Amino acid sequence: MKTSDFLEKIFGKTAQLTVLEYLLENKESDTYLSGIAAETGLSHSTVSRVIEPLLDMKIIKERPLGKQIRVFKLNYENELTKYLLKFNSDIKRMMNNAGDKE
Repeated sequence: MKTSDFLEKIFGKTAQLTVLEYLLENKESDTYLSGIAAETGLSHSTVSRVIEPLLDMKIIKERPLGKQIRVFKLNYENELTKYLLKFNSDIKRMMNNAGDKE
């Protein structure tokens, strides 16, 4: 079972979870709305909508690039972001360990 399948079983499949997982998995990269949409299979408008709560909670940072492009990156200064990164890492490790035992 993939980590994302495991998280979906616990939290349900939501667009916001899909975007958050994408950002956690690509934590070193700056990304754009259109890039997130293309990689996750979500529409541009859905990504734009579900990214707003992540910005409000300061899990991610936004910086403009030109007049129309918004660039996003995880906010490593936020304690919640640190916890989410640790949680994601721990879940992956547990899932790998469980796979080794099968």
